[in-house]
Amino acid sequence: MRMYDLIMKKRNGGVLSEEEIRTLIDRYTKGEIPDYQMSAFCMAVYFQGMTDEETAVLTDAMACSGDRMDLSEIPGVKADKHSTGGVGDKTTLIVAPIVAACGCHVAKMSGRGLGHTGGTIDKMESIPGIQTSLTREAFIRVVKEAGLAVTGQSGNMTPADKKLYALRDVTATVESIPLIASSVMSKKLAAGSDCILLDVKTGSGAFMKTVEESAALAEKMVAIGTHNGRRTAALITNMDVPLGNQIGNSLEVEEAVQVLSQKGPQDLTEVCLALAAEMLFLAGKGGREECLVLARNAITSGEALERLAAMVRCQGGDETYIRHPEKFGRAPFFMEVRAASAGYITGMNTEGIGISAMMLGAGRETKESPIDYQAGMILKKKTGDRVAAGEVIGELFTSQEERLEKAGRHFLESVTIASAMPEKEKLIYARVTEAGIEYL
Repeated sequence: MRMYDLIMKKRNGGVLSEEEIRTLIDRYTKGEIPDYQMSAFCMAVYFQGMTDEETAVLTDAMACSGDRMDLSEIPGVKADKHSTGGVGDKTTLIVAPIVAACGCHVAKMSGRGLGHTGGTIDKMESIPGIQTSLTREAFIRVVKEAGLAVTGQSGNMTPADKKLYALRDVTATVESIPLIASSVMSKKLAAGSDCILLDVKTGSGAFMKTVEESAALAEKMVAIGTHNGRRTAALITNMDVPLGNQIGNSLEVEEAVQVLSQKGPQDLTEVCLALAAEMLFLAGKGGREECLVLARNAITSGEALERLAAMVRCQGGDETYIRHPEKFGRAPFFMEVRAASAGYITGMNTEGIGISAMMLGAGRETKESPIDYQAGMILKKKTGDRVAAGEVIGELFTSQEERLEKAGRHFLESVTIASAMPEKEKLIYARVTEAGIEYL
């Protein structure tokens, strides 16, 4: 079959066969199809879309383009989660230990942050000694011993996705829902877990800005997982406000420990309990209410915190940083950001807040940018809070003093203050399952 014919077929709204899709991905991965033709194909998909079956086959073909993780040595049900990215999103470091404490193994591959969104691997690497690049054997051993493991993605996993993503990034086709969904889910399928929970963010700090867009993406990803024999569901969660109060790598590990020690902020705790309960439900641990009770008990008993400490220890990290998070300390340079006027915080441009953290050194402008693990911020006030003129609304930390002024100015520009109290927003908007969308 000619690539020209496949491009024309999709351009004209046709449905590709499984053989056509698998051949396309196989030949592109091997370098037999040039980038200019694949670019044309991606643009055709951008405008014409793909059926659920087409997208599921595309995803599996991408998952099969490289190494796949075999988790059969690990007993019981294996669960995985994926977040579409946000600001202050340290949920993996909370949810995975909760789920492990309830008897379900969590074998997770995570990525690094880029731009205004943080990455779990960067947060973990703020813990001295921890290894985030594990061999398959080491990964399996840690999951068996600690109940969970989090590692960076293998260089040989989903090479088709790596090539396609780089191409989409420079051809204005990133926003295509079938291509986003297949990119995310190809990595999840290759990772080998039995059930997958998707945390699809929506709002100013998310890739998808509206609930409707997020639900459409979630439906497509759930359909892919289901088609490929994985128990899959999604929660649509709020990213119009940063999650929790602490943003930055070591700061977020510290706040994760606070939640597991029953001292964390209400919004972060609530979202993590909901995510953990949904993962446990997918893993067959009971009904949803039953699983929520299990998740709460994992925190109150202290077992979830013990699981996090065990994972850190098994991956070579200094677990005393989990027992005593004050050991992380603070970056040497500090600035308070004060409200310019009195009133209520009616909005936070969450992407802007994330960019401020990046300016401090907590994130990367490019893949090669170094990370300042102590850089970041602590939010003293959030959307809905009343503030007085001159009151501290944020504390900024960095190891490079010259970064403070510009980051502080950007932070302040990202916060809106008005006289009227805003309506309270939901933390979780909807649940998406094989049966459809359930608005909560």
